[in-house]
Amino acid sequence: MTSEWTSDGALEPPLQEQLGPRQLSDEDAHELLSHLDSQIERVVLARQDPITGLLPASTSNTVHGNYGDAWVRDCVYSIQCVWGLAQAHRRLNGPCTRAHELNQRVLQLMRGLLTAMLRQAAKVERFKRSLDRLDAIHAKFDTGTGNPVVPDDGWGHLQLDATALYLLQLAQLTRAGLVVVQSSHERDFLQNLVYYVARAYRIADYGIWERGDKGNHGEPERNASSIGLVKAALEALEGLDLYGPHGDGSCCLHIPHPAIVRLRRALQALLPRESSSKEVDSACLSVIGYPAWAVEDPELVERTRRKIRRDLGGAYGYKRFRRDGHQTLVEDHERLHYEPEELAQFEGIECEWPLFFAYELITACCEERWGGGLALAAAPGGGECGRRWRARAARALPGAGRRH
Repeated sequence: MTSEWTSDGALEPPLQEQLGPRQLSDEDAHELLSHLDSQIERVVLARQDPITGLLPASTSNTVHGNYGDAWVRDCVYSIQCVWGLAQAHRRLNGPCTRAHELNQRVLQLMRGLLTAMLRQAAKVERFKRSLDRLDAIHAKFDTGTGNPVVPDDGWGHLQLDATALYLLQLAQLTRAGLVVVQSSHERDFLQNLVYYVARAYRIADYGIWERGDKGNHGEPERNASSIGLVKAALEALEGLDLYGPHGDGSCCLHIPHPAIVRLRRALQALLPRESSSKEVDSACLSVIGYPAWAVEDPELVERTRRKIRRDLGGAYGYKRFRRDGHQTLVEDHERLHYEPEELAQFEGIECEWPLFFAYELITACCEERWGGGLALAAAPGGGECGRRWRARAARALPGAGRRH
């Protein structure tokens, strides 16, 4: 598929018109669905634990760590493609065995995470009063048992964005008719989780990168990505009966409205920064677009997006943040933290992550900006990797023809 691009990286009108959604023939639709099904089965479902339903973040055990544990954040993001596949099967084939099985795999993971967190209900109750990071609910568990894998003081467990992402996904599934909650005990625990995350506007956490401040001392700080996801989760849960279509309106959570107002103000005050130490961070893509869409001000959204693209964009993806030494060639694998003056050695050699292209593409497609998501790959400095992403994304658009 050939494409024409303007000097500012936008799509020419003829291609812009081609990139809108188009109707697939039945044959092409079934072929595409079969292709996606086989990929998701091989990459995701084959790794799901049959007992707990949890997914390992990876099957790799490298110098960077053992990623065989189940991170709450990674599990939720991973299972979203399974849920989407179930919706596609149901839309194309109506109620069918495959759609039912996929929905049950989603439920198994969500309930596996809920069970693992329920075991730490006492910690959540203590945290409401102490706000002590050692009382934080764990952000990763053993994949095979759901038990904790790291001591309370052995890792930065206070990651409000991960807990909020789980609540946001639970709300979306419930509104779609896939009910996760099965008892009043679980409802009460989720109510406590709401109180647990609701003060994110003033609680410093370790954030999505799990190591705290940019100075790399392991100190938590207020993060825009955490605040935005908490705000989105609370808004999604408001007025929701956790029993979904089986409820009578009596199983709703109490959502503190003043907290939502404070979260909104805190988010607006921080963006386009991620935190006091991180002037720009690709994690904010999850707040201004998929999955949170937590910012109402379109000007602030665009300003944040431009800053991330300008300061963190590279030939192979986006940097996480400036002077990020993670997985660089000069990183010391024996150390978690560096002195501020040592961070200068990572300037200009930070790893670039194609993952953030996916954030942008999903956001653009959900907002029906059919050219916007692809234009980022053609921006100056996009490089060969950007061109490959652009081509792959164009082929994946509806109506792009046969895939085999």
